[in-house]
This record gives sequence, C-alpha cells and structure tokens, in this order.
Amino acid sequence: MSDVGMRSLTLPVQGMTCAACAATIERALNKLPGVRASVNFASERVHVQLDASQTTAQAVVERIDRAGFVVPNSTVTLQIDGMSCVACAGQIEQVLGKLPGVSASVNFASAKARVEFSPGSATPADLIAAIVRAGFGASEIGELDAEALDERNRKDEAGWRAQRRRAAWAGLATLPLLAQMVTMFGDDLLSPAHAELLPRWLQWALASVVQFWAGARFYRAAWNALRGGSANMDVLVVLGTSAAYLYSTVVWLLDLHDHVYFEASAAIVTLILAGRLLEARAKRKTSSAIGALLKLKPKRARVERDGQIVEVEAASLKLGDVFVVAAGEAVPVDGEVLSGESSVDESMLSGESLPVPKRPGLPVHAATINQNGVLRARATGVGADTLLARIIRMVDEAQGSKAPIQHLVDRVAAVFVPAVVAIATLTFGLTWWLSGEFATALNHAVAVLVIACPCSLGLATPTAIMVGTGLSARAGILIRNAAVIEQARKLRALVLDKTGTLTRGQPDVMEVITADAADAPRLLAWAAALETGSAHPLAKAITEAARRREVSIPEVQGFETLPGMGVRGVIAGHEVRLGAPRWVGAQLAAEAWPAALNDGVERAREAGQTVVVLAVDGVPLGALAIADPIRPGAPEAVRHLLEQGVEVVMLTGDNAHTAQVVARQCGISRFHAEVLPEDKAREISRLQAVHGPHVGMVGDGINDAPALALADVSFAIGGGSDVAVETADLVLVHGDLRHVAAAIDLSRATLRKIRQNLFFAFIYNVLGIPLAAFGLLNPVVAGAAMALSSLSVVSNSLLLNRWRPGTGR
Repeated sequence: MSDVGMRSLTLPVQGMTCAACAATIERALNKLPGVRASVNFASERVHVQLDASQTTAQAVVERIDRAGFVVPNSTVTLQIDGMSCVACAGQIEQVLGKLPGVSASVNFASAKARVEFSPGSATPADLIAAIVRAGFGASEIGELDAEALDERNRKDEAGWRAQRRRAAWAGLATLPLLAQMVTMFGDDLLSPAHAELLPRWLQWALASVVQFWAGARFYRAAWNALRGGSANMDVLVVLGTSAAYLYSTVVWLLDLHDHVYFEASAAIVTLILAGRLLEARAKRKTSSAIGALLKLKPKRARVERDGQIVEVEAASLKLGDVFVVAAGEAVPVDGEVLSGESSVDESMLSGESLPVPKRPGLPVHAATINQNGVLRARATGVGADTLLARIIRMVDEAQGSKAPIQHLVDRVAAVFVPAVVAIATLTFGLTWWLSGEFATALNHAVAVLVIACPCSLGLATPTAIMVGTGLSARAGILIRNAAVIEQARKLRALVLDKTGTLTRGQPDVMEVITADAADAPRLLAWAAALETGSAHPLAKAITEAARRREVSIPEVQGFETLPGMGVRGVIAGHEVRLGAPRWVGAQLAAEAWPAALNDGVERAREAGQTVVVLAVDGVPLGALAIADPIRPGAPEAVRHLLEQGVEVVMLTGDNAHTAQVVARQCGISRFHAEVLPEDKAREISRLQAVHGPHVGMVGDGINDAPALALADVSFAIGGGSDVAVETADLVLVHGDLRHVAAAIDLSRATLRKIRQNLFFAFIYNVLGIPLAAFGLLNPVVAGAAMALSSLSVVSNSLLLNRWRPGTGR
C-alpha cells in the first residue's frame, strides 16, 4: 500500500479490558481496505493510517462499534464572530449539522457554539472552516483562564469602540437629514410629505455615506446569509433601507416630482447601529459571572522546595506539593491542611459569609482567603481539578446550553425572516394596488421590513439563563445545564437522604452526662484515651470532642476490645470500661446507677442518640450521648420547601426510631426507614407515578447515585462523593439545604423573566408588523422601536440580578 494520499487518525476507544481487546480491534480494522491500524491498550487509543480513496474515517469508527467497542464523541466549544441575530445562530447550526457525525448548539447571546462530533469524521479545523465559509468567524476556546478572557474582552472592547465611532459618524451624517423631518410632524406623521431644506444631491451624498460605509456590515452579513441558503435580520435591514435609498436616488436622478426618503434609510441604519451597540454592551453584563470567577484564581503561591519557602506561579503547582498560606493570602490550589489553624473566608465559592475554621486534616480550596494564622497544606487538586475550576466549567457549560423553551423560539426564528419578507411584499403590492401610489406602498413595505426583529426573540431565553446561572454560582449553587432551570421550577416532590444530607454525616458528642458536672472533663478524657487509635466513627467523635475541649488524654494500659460491646483498660491504676449500657450495666449493681445518670441516658435514647457509658472500678462515672447532628438550616430548608408547595420525603437506611427523631426535628411528616439503595430508586419511581416528571432527589453518597440519576432534578451535597456530584444536575457547594429551596426559587424567577422576555418580543412583532403594514408606523419610528426591542429584553434579564434567596422575585 503506497503512502501517497494516506491520512492519519488517532481515535479514543472505550470498553477495552485487556490486551486481547486491543488485538481484536486491530484485526477488525486491518481487514478494511487501505487501512493500517495499531491499538495502544494503555492509552486506550487507536492509531490509523488510511487511504482516503478506499476507506473513510466513518467506516473505521463503524467497524470499531461493530467489534463491540465505543469511539466516544468529542466536544469542542467555539467562539463565534459576526452573528447579528438568532437567525444567524440557526444558520450556523444548519451548516455544522450538514457535516457527517456533527451536531451543534449555538447560543446567540453568548456567541458560542458547543459542537459534538465523531472523531475521524471531523476536526475542530473542519468545523471552523465550515463556519467561515458561511460568512462568520470562529475560534476554538481552550481552558478558560483570566488572561484569555481579558484578551477576548480587550478585543471585544476595541471592536465595540470601532463600531461606536462608525455609529457616531453615521449619526452626524444623518442629523441634517433628520432636521428636515421637523416639518413632517406638523403635517402627517404617517405620510411624510414635507419641505426639503437640503438640496437632493447633498441628501444623496449624506445618505450614501450612511448606507454604504456605516451600513457595510449589514450588506456583508446579508450576503453571507443568502449565500448560505438562509435569511437573517440583516437581510431585512438591507432590503428595507436599500429600497428606500434606491427609490430616492432614481427620483433625484430622473428629476421626478415625487418624495425622496434619504432621511428614512439613513435614520434606520443609524438607529439600528446604535441599538446594537447598546445591546452588545448589555449582553456583556449578562455574562459577567464567568469573568468574576476567573479573576478569583490566585496567580502566585509560596511552596516548600528543598527546605525553603519559594514563591512560584500558582499554575505550576503539582499534586503533593506543600504550600504555605499566610494571613490575608488566597489559597493557591485545593489542598489538605497539614499544620496550623485558622479561619478561611469561603464566601466566593459557597455564598456563606461566615468564615470556616480550618485545622489539620481539613480541606482548603483555591481562591478562598486565609483570615488569620498560617496554614501549611498539601496540594490535592491543581489546574483544572480544583473546585473553582470545576465551578467555572459548570457555569460556562450551563450558560452555553439551551433551555427546552428555546427550541420553540428557534423554530419560530427559522421561518420568521421569510415570513416577514412575504408580508412586506404583500403589503407593497396591495397598498400600491389600492392607493395607486408607489411611494406610499414602498413606505409601508419598508416599515414592515424594519419593524420585524427576530433579535429580541433570540435574546429572550439565553440572556435570562446567563444571568440566572451566574447568580446561582455566586449563591453556591452549581447548575449543570439550562434545562435544569426550567425543570426545577416544576418540582412537586423532593426526596431527601438522611445521613450526610439532612445530617452532617459525621457523629458528634452531643452531651456529656454525669451525676456531678465536675466529673465531665475526666469522663471525656478517659473515654478519649480508650478510643484513641480506633477508626470507628463513634471513637472519632469522642476523640474529636476531647480535642475541641482541650482535655489532657492519659495513657492506657491493658487495653482490650470486646467486639459488639465496648473497650476496657487500666488508667491511673483504675479499671475503666466504655461501651453500650447493656454491657457496662451488666457489670454493675443496680444501686450503683445514680438517678441523674439514668435520667440523662433515657433522655438521650428518646432523642435518638447513641449512648456509651463509662465506669471506673465498677462505678458508673457517666455517659456520652453521640448523634449525627442535623445540618444547620435543614429545618428552615424543609419549611421553605413546604411553603413552595413541594412535598418532602425522607429516606434512610437507619432504624425507624432514629429516622422518626430526625424527621420530627426537621419538620418532615413522611419518611421511610431501613431503606436499601435500590429501594430509594423505587421510591423515586413511585412518586413519579403520582406527581409525574416533577420529582427531585437530594443525596450525597455513592448509594444515592441510582436515585439521583432517576430523579427528574437531582441535587448533590458539595462535600459528598464524586459519583453523587457527577450524577446530579445541581451541586450545593456548601452543603446548605436552604440552597435547594433557593435553587427552586431562582428557577421560577428565571422562568418568569424568560416568559416576560418572550411576551415582550412576540407582542412587539405581533403589534408592530400589522401597524407597519397598514401604514400606521413611519419607517424611522419602526427602526427606533426595533433597536429598542432587543435592548428592553436584555435589560429585563439584567433585572434578575435583584433576586435574593427567599425573596421570590
């Protein structure tokens, strides 16, 4: 096989479990004509040399699929330049969709395209080339960083300033023409018969500058759209203004005794340019959340190297590096505290204003601020693996995604421009036929073309989504995609896991029960001495409580563990037992139990707490009541959910008594105890049969993943397992259940804004087009209204920034 005309491919392959799998794929591919393949099992990639005249890349992918393995699709995000309305976004989607194995979603508001394609069938370069052929600009967006964003903003700002200068010159050229229109208001606004204050040659010169210099972008965009087989807003602008300009030119050159409309064509172009400047400025505000998050990334870090503290670029840190954070400094990467104690401001990640105490063994996150003391930590997450990077990635993906309601708008936009052209043509023909006046017919048709605005329709949904996802990120709620925002508002039932969701998931000593308060420190110290070194959750709770209370822990001799009962040993010459009351109590005489101790133990049991008793030389010293404490805000969160009309159900694998206590404390009337993981999924299905596809789930553990995946909207506690976080639609960064109610509230507020925007956009066109068709709207007024319609939609979306959790607005 000759190497001439050979093409190289490197494809990822999923499903290989051993070297035999790699050999299977190689044999299957090498049977294709013109193919030489080698498979790397370690990297899970196949390298292919193929003769494009004999075999296609798609055939290679299909052969791998038939062999029982998967070539996963690749995803790339492209920055799009040159879109003027939602129809442009639709055109790009169509262009990309015609490529084999490619599907695309283009967001007009963010000017981004998220493209999924089959490796081998296309490359990012192929996608960009297709977009460029359609008349737009495109570039691949890599890993988000502040420098790249600043460069993009500088480029956008320079372009915006150039457009502003062009619009300003257009305005100066249009002003003398508009001066003539003052007399129009004294006669008839709808039929602009007025005296001409400027000679027609000067009117033509001024209008030509506006039409072909200031308005050149409209002609370029319209040509590109028509060349690509579609029509957009620029086509309407070019048709309307060119008709008015050309008709006026003919009247002037032939010295006809008729009106000229140079001021109308120039004013329309100028107003639309001004409107798009304001629209672009407002749209940038809707996407400010990403920029704010990126600016949080620390640039420098102080790292231990060869026994010295050196300052390096934060981006250069690697896993395992030990770094130091002084008071007032930002944590450079995610890490685990090795030494030192301090309080850290995590409000930029969680929305919580109170500092979080940090001590050895606890995590710290990039961009949080160390407030006091010095922390020494080991890097556990760097680069794209930090919590901040994941937040930025999720916010960016959510802002670039489409809500289901947007698909209706896309279908309307696809037929909007052709329909408007048809209405304008019909208006022109009927008006000329009925009135016999060509100028009047032209005036009405131009007004129809100019008043129609698909831009406001295209901006209605994505601008509100962008503001809403930015707000949620600042509140500590990460939304995976726009569809979740639309679905969350419909929730009618919410299932809550108990351990780790309603509770902290970490047992704690709730009470030290003694007959004499003076015995409490000794009780805790000796209990911690017996439990030191144990990995049991209850042991950790006891030793942690002793550490917090700063009690001195004595040494233990003759230590012994009795499985299922407790532990015993000798401390300071005394035999000490710690364990379940039934075991410790069996060794004691009944009269040895003080009444106060009995009362305290009974009270703890009724509260659903686990009780361990400590006895010294056969005499009970006291007991420790241990429980998994309720998360702060959990009862308040349940109350808010019930006020929102959401039924709350608690599921737990714990015993019925403990479940009942927790449910009562949280204000939950319905719960199921001793539930297995698969039972949680079944409960979700049962609730869906009652409430329809409006059931949510909040969980934190691996065992919650099946139920989270089945739920219509799933929430993961931020500190939970990676499986739960990756499965969920929303992540509560701080683990505050009040954010569940806040997310539903924000979802409803965002959807209200979307509906308001769509109403404004639709009603504008529904009223404006008939008014223009019947001659009740001057083309210049129509141009101003069209420009303001998009601005009003974006401004209404920005009002969502006033939303605060619990306000319902």
